[in-house]
Formats: sequence, structure tokens, C-alpha cells
Amino acid sequence: MKLNIDGLLVLFPHDYIYPEQFSYMLELKRTLDAKGHGVLEMPSGTGKTISLLALILAYQRAYPLEVTKLIYCSRTVPEIEKVIEELRKLVHFHEKQTGQKLPFLGLALSSRKNLCIHPEVSSLRFGKEVDSKCFSLTASYIRAQHQQDGSLPSCRFFEEFDANGRQVPLPYGVYNLDDLKAYGQQKGWCPYFLILHANIVVYSYHYLLDPKIADVVSKELAKKSVVVFDEAHNIDNVCIDSMGVNITRKVLDRCQGNVATLQAAIHRIKETDAQKLKEEYQQLLQGLREANVARETDVYLANPVLPDEILQEAVPGNIRTAEHFVAFLKRLLEYLKSRLRIHHVVQESPPSFLKDIFEKVCIERKPLRFCAERLRCLLRTLEIADISDFSPITLISNFATLVSTYSKGREASRGRQPSFCMDASIAIKPVFERFQTVIITSGTLSPLDMYPQILDFRPVTMATFTMTLARTCLCPMIVGRGNDQVTISSKFETREDIAVIRNYGNLLLEMSAVVPDGIVAFFTSYQYMENIVASWYEQGILENIQRNKLIFIETQDGAETSVALEKYQEACENGRGAILLSVARGKVSEGIDFVHHYGRAVVMFGVPYVYTQSRILKARLEYLRNQFQIRENDFLTFDAMRHAAQCVGRAIRGKTDYGLLIFADKRFARADKRGKLPRWIQEHLTEANLNLTLDEAVQVAKHFLRQMAQPFRQEDQLGLSLLTLEQLQSEETLRRVREIAHQV
Repeated sequence: MKLNIDGLLVLFPHDYIYPEQFSYMLELKRTLDAKGHGVLEMPSGTGKTISLLALILAYQRAYPLEVTKLIYCSRTVPEIEKVIEELRKLVHFHEKQTGQKLPFLGLALSSRKNLCIHPEVSSLRFGKEVDSKCFSLTASYIRAQHQQDGSLPSCRFFEEFDANGRQVPLPYGVYNLDDLKAYGQQKGWCPYFLILHANIVVYSYHYLLDPKIADVVSKELAKKSVVVFDEAHNIDNVCIDSMGVNITRKVLDRCQGNVATLQAAIHRIKETDAQKLKEEYQQLLQGLREANVARETDVYLANPVLPDEILQEAVPGNIRTAEHFVAFLKRLLEYLKSRLRIHHVVQESPPSFLKDIFEKVCIERKPLRFCAERLRCLLRTLEIADISDFSPITLISNFATLVSTYSKGREASRGRQPSFCMDASIAIKPVFERFQTVIITSGTLSPLDMYPQILDFRPVTMATFTMTLARTCLCPMIVGRGNDQVTISSKFETREDIAVIRNYGNLLLEMSAVVPDGIVAFFTSYQYMENIVASWYEQGILENIQRNKLIFIETQDGAETSVALEKYQEACENGRGAILLSVARGKVSEGIDFVHHYGRAVVMFGVPYVYTQSRILKARLEYLRNQFQIRENDFLTFDAMRHAAQCVGRAIRGKTDYGLLIFADKRFARADKRGKLPRWIQEHLTEANLNLTLDEAVQVAKHFLRQMAQPFRQEDQLGLSLLTLEQLQSEETLRRVREIAHQV
């Protein structure tokens, strides 16, 4: 259908549209017009992806100079593939409507491991090995040697691309990872290097946030790009992980080996080709920018984001010659080793760390800032092909650069422990500054105002959307007491209480008798789940449950969990019914959708607070309190509730789906917890369902499931939760649609 969104013609590839999709597009258009950032919370299963793609594609076509590229970041490879399929449908629909081929290129992007077509390299198992092997075949000096001596190995796909493919852009169309590989095979070109010229790029978060990768992949992207972070409720944790560095005793020991190898290499090159070192020295005098005009294949070791002004400066004299630099690294290693000898935990800010290193081994801040870049130049000059061996020393030099560059807003806690980044805004700040529009969107972002605080940016639109339903297909309830009136909760004091554990077991047992097909239960941690399941086994509860349904358990082993999931789905398919016991923050809670009969009820046992005794978390909470005036309790509750919402949201994957959302903990009924649930869940949580006993919960569930069993046709949805083009043109409907978005 053709929609008019605030004066923009949008082609939408379905015959009907959900009211919230229309409303979402309006907000999105407003954000693009204002050239600002937006935070949008849209209920799960209401077609968020297609609305985003349809609107931004239309915007790109209407204003080609305003928006040049869409960068769509998703979390996992299956999600990336899903987005590409939606995009393919959309482009196909455009071409059918206009009758001409769109001058448009959309691609999925992944690591060399998923894209390499070189038979020898792609057979390696780990990403690091693939990267390193690729580098050892494509580095500029290896290629130069290959030209002189044809018997030396090189990558024919890259050579072919370099000779013929560089000027020839990819034919227009939409490519997923397999399409890219197939095209590369057919042409004999390397798919990994083909991807710089697309209109829409879909890839993983790390390509934009992790400075060590972003420098390579995303350096080319223009200011007028729109960046979308989908499923972004965890974005602050991704930012923090991408800036953390983990230094252990083992790493330092391996570093010493690296330094010895470097010394030997310098010694060797001095005897054979001393001119090379002199050239490098001259380049470094001119500043890093000059030394860095690297060939694209050599940017394998991209540096942590360095402020531009550093790149103009000349490299400090005391690390300019190769021998001096290696001696400098030795001193740095000795210092770090001495720091790891202590037995208690130290937490300190970068300024005090820098002061200490200066007092103990006379290392100043300035050479530390150049450490990562200087190492890159050296490895290039020494023509070291197998870079994966040098990952320990690369890690240390990255740490040196990070700790001396971001002196504010970063706290390093060290002892036996690594150094951690406390401030999520550091990694994402360059993204907000570089691109004119960044959209953060997910089904569970409440409370919205927390994200601009912890990521430190000013959005122009912040909106949360309700779910328009022709029938109430979700039934949230809070079970606070057992039939014996014992309060049920996972809080620390009652965690071991046998009555609470028994009531939890009875809740699952009763539900397994009335709910058809699949039930997914979430616990707060693996430890807690193990204790409870062991206790249920002793009490004979598990045996009773298994009469109704089979039980599968998520473990920390990925392969085991995959098998459990497969068997769980099989049991749901053949009518035996199944229960999956899993953990909030685990694999199941994040990326797996329990569509229709795979998840007719989700039970959340307890409030999934993060383990609060961890030193890293304590340091982060203290930092948030001092820096952003966010109270510890507010942040912990926010974190627990977004994970709880994420878990229960897995069951509702569309408007024809239905499910029970059971919160089994009295604490959920408190206003401070309840108010942090997404608006689309809150709206259906009635006063009557706030503090139920087990029996009452079972009655509510039975009543709900009976209603859901009535026939439900598409016609029933029309005009309410599904709109046709005619209905969209009436004033009344448009007024209703505008009310869906709730501005924050």
C-alpha cells in the first residue's frame, strides 16, 4: 500500500498496516527531519523492522542528499539475516510498484570468518586465526614479495579484486552473507573487500561501537548516515564490554615473548635493511597521520579511537626509534607485573594510575597515548606476517592508549582483576557525534529517560507506543502468595525457605496442567535454578510435573542448550507439551522467539537483579551516582525490570499470538517496579491481578485461555488493530493513531 506519512510517500509491502506501525513511522520521520537522535519503544512482534526500513528507504529516495546511507545494527547473525530478508521483500515490492529496477544496494556485513572464500583460510575455526591468516596473505609487503617471486603464497581472490573489482561496484540488489560469498566465488573476487559502497548496511553492534573494529569498517561512512540500533535495550553493556581490557598474569608472560621476538626482528633488519628503520623514523617525525597512510589490507590492527589532534603530532622522541620503543614496552611490562603481584583489590582512576607509573618507572603520559599506533607502525616495518601471535602485546598497548586518552570517566579496578570501563557513553559518543541521526529502538526500553542519561546524549524524540489489540492477547499477572498465604519472593532472606521453593514448584505444576503446549520459566541465575530444581526433585514435584509435560533445562554450555531447545520444540510440535527452564540474561532470554505454541506462558521466578557484590558493578554504580546523579537502587531496578520484560516479551511475537505473562514475586507489585515495565505490558496489568495466590492465578489463566480458544479471524481485527488504506484516510482513525505514541 502507498502511505502518506507527514507528506512523504512511503511504499509499504503489505495490504494492511498496524496503527502502531503508522505512528512509529510518523515519529521516525520527525526525527529524520530534525536531524537529531531518537529513542523509540515499540511492542515486540508489531513489525518494527519493516516500518523502519520502509520509511528510511522512502526518505532516502525522496531526499538523496539528506540521507546517504542507513546503517542497521543488530545483535546476532540470525537477526541480521532476518533484516536482510525484510529488505529484500521491500525492494521487490518497490520494483513491482514502479516497474523499474531500483538503483539501490543493501548488504549484510560480517567478519572475515563468515565471508572468506579462500579454501585454506576459511577452513580455520576461530575468527582470530582467520583474520591473521588473511593478513599474512594480503599485507602490502607480502604482495610485493609475491610479485617478485611467484612461488610465495598470496590470496588470489584479493589480487583479482584489486586488479579488476575495485572500480566495478556490486550490481544493484540485496545481498545476504551467502549471496555475497556466491558472487565472490563467481567473479573470483574477495567478498570482504567488496562492501564499501552500499546504501543500506546491516551488521553487528561491534562494528560501530568497538573502537578496535570500527576504525576499519566504519571509517568510510559519511556524516549523513542514519544509524539504527535494533533490540538496543542492552546497548550500555555492549559499549562497556567493547572498551574493557582484561590483563592477567598469563597475558604479561606472553608479552615478554613478543618483546623478545620484536627485539630479534629489529636486530635482524638492522643488519639486512637498515634503511627501512631510517625511513620509518623520518615518517614518525612528520606525525602519525603520515606514517599511517596504510594500505587498506594493513589496517588489521585498528587503534582505539584516538582524538584527531594526536594524529597530527610528531611521535615523542623517546619511542621514535625502534630500539627505544621496545625498551619502553619492557619498562611498561615490568610495571604492570609489579602491579599484579599485590593480593588485595585496588580501584583507581586513570590520573592516579598515570601518576603512579611516572613515579615508579618514569613513564610519561604522552608516549603512552601513542603506544598502540607506534606498535602498528613497527609491526608493519618489520614485515611481521603472522599477527595473531602478537595479540598479547597489542592488548597491552591498547590498554596504555585507552588509559592515557580517556582520563576522565574511566575507572580501572585492578588487583587480580582486569581494568574495566565504567562509562557507556565513551564508546558511543563518536557515533552520536559523527552521524546526523541515531535511532535506539527495542521492545523493552522503559523507563526511556534512563538511556539518554547513561549514554549522555540529547534525543529530539522519545516515544513509547501502545499495542492496539482487537482482543486482549496478553495476560500479565503478579503471583505474590502461595495457597498457604506464604509470601513468595526470590529475595536473599527467603531464598532457601523450603515453603517458598515448594510454592514455586506448585505454581509450575498447576500451570503445566492448564496451559497447552510450551511453558518457558526464567530464574534469576544459574545457581538459583540449580538449587531450586534439586529441591523440587527431593520433594517429588518434578516427577508430578513430568506427568503433564517434559522438562528441558538451559545450561551454560551453548551446544547443550541448542539440543535442549530443539527437543523442546519437538515436544511442543507433537503435542506432548514441554517446559523449558532457563535463566534471565542467558542465551534463551535474549535472542530466541517462542512463537505461538512454543510459548503459551512465561513464568518469571523472582526479580532478576544483577549480582550486586561484584566489585565491577559496585564501581560502576558509584560512578553513575557521582557522574550522572543516578541512585544505585534506581539503576539496579531499571536493569532488573528491563531483563524481566525482555524475558516475558519472548512469548508475544505478533497480534495473532497469545500468552500468559506470570511474574512470580511479590516485589513486582510495588509501584517502583511495576512502573518500569514497558507501557504495553503495564496497560494490561489490572488491579485485580496484582497480588494473586496460586489458586487465583490458575483460575485467571483458565479463563484467559478459554477466551483465546474462541475463533479469531482477520476481519475481527480490521479497523481496530489492522488498518486498510481507506480506513487510514478518515480523520477519526488518524486521531486514534496519533494517540498511540506517548511522548516522554
